[in-house]
Amino acid sequence: MLFNALAAKAPPSGGDYTKDGLIFCGKCNTPKQCRTVVDGEEIVYSVWCDCMKRADAEEKRQRKEIERAFKTAELRRLSMMGNKLSKCTFLGADKGGDNARSFKICERYVEKFPQMLKDNRGLLLFGGVGTGKTFAAACVANAMLEQNYSVVMTSLVTLIDGTDEIIRRMNEIDLLILDDLGAERSTDYGFERIYAVCDARYRSNKPVIYTSNLPLDAFKHAEDIRCARIYDRVLERCYPVEFRGVSRRKREAWRGFEEMNELLDV
Repeated sequence: MLFNALAAKAPPSGGDYTKDGLIFCGKCNTPKQCRTVVDGEEIVYSVWCDCMKRADAEEKRQRKEIERAFKTAELRRLSMMGNKLSKCTFLGADKGGDNARSFKICERYVEKFPQMLKDNRGLLLFGGVGTGKTFAAACVANAMLEQNYSVVMTSLVTLIDGTDEIIRRMNEIDLLILDDLGAERSTDYGFERIYAVCDARYRSNKPVIYTSNLPLDAFKHAEDIRCARIYDRVLERCYPVEFRGVSRRKREAWRGFEEMNELLDV
């Protein structure tokens, strides 16, 4: 019989004992065998004791953790972010400076991302050069990757020069982050490629985060019709978040200059 065959596969191990004709685990004292009646015949069959159930659950948990780690690593590889950006987190943000509210909005965007994804809502991070827009966008990207969302962060200049296949793949990911909107070459080809990317994401109903050195007025009142077509798409789906203050890069450069001055001053 099938049940008897199963019972034979789970012989007693060290410490196991027999009670009422059934094998019990010597560790957890729960049965490794049960009996039932089929067509008037009593059948004994194997079952998992609590030890075996816990071991199986732990194996599944470890397998899931390994799969999650591999998936996160693969998503990071595909995200197109350099080593520097891949280390950006909200813990390293200056939350008491000029852009405290802006960073808070970005954090809230991460917290509310399931709703943002459903509603196709993105962000437009705009402001002067070096004020932390790209850093904030990278913080969002890394937080999303940690939650196993698919994210690609790249520059529009890079995407313009990419193949149609790369652009098509951009529509399959959960969140696309495009850096430096407005810094691209002002050619008909460049504008058409950017519009194609923005419009494709718009039609695929997937959110985008843009960063730009342009002021908000440049998006609202673009004189060039080619720009207006693009910026209308951006403003329709992206919440504008301004970044202010002194350039972080200039501040770091000046600090480095002062350190070198102290080291080299004779």
